[in-house]
Amino acid sequence: MGKITVETCEIEGLKIITPQVHGDARGYFMETYNYNDFKEAGIDVEFVQDNQSASKKGVLRGLHFQINHPQDKLVRVIKGEVYDVAVDMRPGSATYGQWKGVLLSEENKKQFFVPKNFAHGFLVLSDYAEFCYKCSDFYHPGDEGGIMYNDPSIGVEWPIPEGMELTLSERDTKWGSFDELNK
Repeated sequence: MGKITVETCEIEGLKIITPQVHGDARGYFMETYNYNDFKEAGIDVEFVQDNQSASKKGVLRGLHFQINHPQDKLVRVIKGEVYDVAVDMRPGSATYGQWKGVLLSEENKKQFFVPKNFAHGFLVLSDYAEFCYKCSDFYHPGDEGGIMYNDPSIGVEWPIPEGMELTLSERDTKWGSFDELNK
């Protein structure tokens, strides 16, 4: 029980994980995290904090990163559907500044492993979504940086349906561009 399927991405380090789901007429069971399975899949990370957020349709959170205390993150959706995005912020990486997006939902039960030194964000596509994530370092107030979600130099293709109004925090409306970070 508990085996996972891991899909590597074109950006090194990013991984899409699909857990084995055991279901019957009563419902389902799955292991959302098993250290041994993840270690075997090349994700040998000690997670120290679990977070959960709830958001309504059109909420866009991100693109965030930690400056001095970078975190590996294992993200998933337990209710609803989101489009999750990671941007490579690793200096010297062959994919520096490139992004990957993944649809995460309560139906597909996929998880997205986002390593340290990536910016991260998501857009809620369903009427309501609950988003959970494990982190490899504790939250440090004042250590968060960000990039504007619609930075043309990165070119994230957010799947914003016609007529959807985006809701961003005040902080997320004030982030600068990727290029400004590299000056």
